[in-house]
Amino acid sequence: MACPAMSNLTTRDLLADLIAFNTVSRESNLALIDYVRDYLAGFGVRCQILKDDSGHKANLLAVIGPQDLPGIVLSGHTDVVPVDGQQWQSDPFVLREADGLLYGRGAADMKSWLAAVLAVVPELVAQPLSQPVWIAFSHDEEVGCKGVPGLLAHVDTLPVRPAVCIVGEPTEMRPILGHKGKIALRCEVTGYASHSAYTPQGVNAIEYAVRIIQQLMALAERLKLEQNLAFDPPFSTLQTGVIRGGEALNIVPAHCQFDFEIRTLPGVEAQPMIDELVEWCQRELVPQMQSISPDCAITFSPLSHYPGLQTESSAAIASVLALLPAPEALSTVAFGTEGGLFQQHGIPTLVCGPGAMAQGHKPDEFVSLQQLAECDDFLLRLCRQLQTA
Repeated sequence: MACPAMSNLTTRDLLADLIAFNTVSRESNLALIDYVRDYLAGFGVRCQILKDDSGHKANLLAVIGPQDLPGIVLSGHTDVVPVDGQQWQSDPFVLREADGLLYGRGAADMKSWLAAVLAVVPELVAQPLSQPVWIAFSHDEEVGCKGVPGLLAHVDTLPVRPAVCIVGEPTEMRPILGHKGKIALRCEVTGYASHSAYTPQGVNAIEYAVRIIQQLMALAERLKLEQNLAFDPPFSTLQTGVIRGGEALNIVPAHCQFDFEIRTLPGVEAQPMIDELVEWCQRELVPQMQSISPDCAITFSPLSHYPGLQTESSAAIASVLALLPAPEALSTVAFGTEGGLFQQHGIPTLVCGPGAMAQGHKPDEFVSLQQLAECDDFLLRLCRQLQTA
């Protein structure tokens, strides 16, 4: 049995508690995970804490209901983006309410969903369930979905796997069955320094980086040729987001690095384009550079990667859609989620949660009380559909 204090916690109460944990991706999320573990234990729900190699981050997995049936995963990430350099009207790690809106880092993306999932636990344990509900909370989604692969690797070892997954990213409670995939890389150009008065004796790393970026721009134009009008924009995109290089104007720069990303439509593979770019660099640029200095080089290293999502209709998906306020309003989103990884592991997935991504990652991030209420109603309907008595 749950203690009265726990059973009386509303989604708003739980959201206030979760926002109070600073789980910016560079920080540990263990305090929040411990809080969730203790909360679930108050209702007799055991969970598994799956730590990463560092021991400072963890995923959480719990199953409520029969352990020998597939069931439904309610999935979300515990980390949030930084607040550095943002001008907030109040402490971003203290929930603030004004005019029907709840402000705080993670209010939209996506601690409101985590809070709603936890708030329905008393209902989930009140009656026997015909199918289990899995609670899967991950770490490090915001830095490239780095945490959930460990959780899914564990799920793969279990005798019974979930039948369907709901990832509660902010979609204003609209069901999302598709999003783009992403691969991000860093290119490092090692040139050869010289006095700028003798530029032919050096290898300008910045200028070679520019030539590579021009190739990327050409690839971006090629990506526009394959379109899917269900997405906005309707084609895969490529952009360079960060560049660093040089020390002084009178020194030919010996080093330059830049980060770029490719966001692909489902079914579009980015790796062949990357392989083509690497081969071009090795064939066209590196020999020119090494004719001046053999130490010159161009290297590429991965930063993050997750697949796109394209969910096909199924009985399990249809049963979840029927519980939503507007089940016919199927859509896609441009941002990525962990959903593609669940799908890659054979678990049909849709994305649906409270709030809007338009408010995520910004100062004074918020979710409306109305959105929380809609999410609560959805999860309560889901719970009662699964109850056997």
